[in-house]
Amino acid sequence: MSEQGSQPPPANTGVRASDEDRERLISELNDHTVAGRLTTEELEDRLQAAYAARTTGELDALRRDLPITDRQTALSHAARRSHLSRRLIQETGGSLAAFVACTGIWLASGASGPFWPVWVLIVVVMTLARSGWALFGPAPDLDAVEQHLDRQRGRRLDRHDRHDRHDRHDRHDRRGRRRLGP
Repeated sequence: MSEQGSQPPPANTGVRASDEDRERLISELNDHTVAGRLTTEELEDRLQAAYAARTTGELDALRRDLPITDRQTALSHAARRSHLSRRLIQETGGSLAAFVACTGIWLASGASGPFWPVWVLIVVVMTLARSGWALFGPAPDLDAVEQHLDRQRGRRLDRHDRHDRHDRHDRHDRRGRRRLGP
C-alpha cells in the first residue's frame, strides 16, 4: 500500500499512554528514520519525548507530521477486522439461541417428524458464511460487513423502541380504565 497523509487527531487525548503505545510509536519513528523522513537528532528528541509522554495525545503529537506507514495501516486493518469478527460472533449468538429454542420445542413436542429447526440453522450459517467471506475472503470488504452489522443493530433497536412505546401505551390505557371505575 502507498503511504497516505498524516494521521487524524485522536478522539480522546487525555487517555494515559501504556508502554505498548510508546513502543509502537518508537517502532514507527524508527521506520520513518530508515525511510529518511527523520534525522538521527530528530529521532533522539522524539524518543525522549515518547518516554516522557503521559497521554496518547502527547504520543500522537510526535507522529502528527509523519505519513501513515504500511505497518500502521496493516495494524489498523487487523484491529478493525478483529473488532468486526467479535461483533459478528455476538450477532450470530442471538440467532443460534433461536435455533436452540426451536430445537428444544422440537424435542418437547416428541421429536417426531423431520428435524425442522435445521432451517433456522441454515439461515444462521448462510449469514455467518456471507459475512465471514466478506471479512476473510480474497478481497475483504470491512466497510460492507460493518454496514451490515450496523443495519442489523438499527433494526433491532427500532423493534425494541416500538415494543417499549407499545408497553407504555398499554400501561397508560390500563391506568385510565381503573380511574373510570366499574
